[in-house]
Amino acid sequence: MKVVLLQDIKSLGKKGELVNVSDGYARNFLFPKTLAKEANAQAMNELRNAEQSKKYKIETERAAAESAKAVLEGATFVMPAKAGESGKLFGKITAKELSAEIKKQKHLDIDKRKIIVSEDIKRVGDYTAEIKLYTGVTADINIRVVKA
Repeated sequence: MKVVLLQDIKSLGKKGELVNVSDGYARNFLFPKTLAKEANAQAMNELRNAEQSKKYKIETERAAAESAKAVLEGATFVMPAKAGESGKLFGKITAKELSAEIKKQKHLDIDKRKIIVSEDIKRVGDYTAEIKLYTGVTADINIRVVKA
């Protein structure tokens, strides 16, 4: 019997998959526990619609990430910070501060966990950071730390 899984089942498959199981297993275990439903025309139509919806969502997210990459790629963000005479900062520039500066200058809301700085920003100077916008879509930005 063909069934559409409503939840992940370890030995069978993931949610939304169409699998072939024995009639007894489906009637006595999967259906009573609402782990699956019979693969009739309505269920197959719902499965197809869910797959198309998922594909559309992925495409729109990728397009949004590509447009954000076009805005961010190669951009330079000037970060004023308090520093001593030798150029050493009192503290450091964090990903949270970078995220706030990007939002202020480019009006893009970037999560601080997606900003990867290769080294700690503890001195006045120029640095680079990588922003992971989406799977396979990254943008490199320049950071210029100046003495405030």
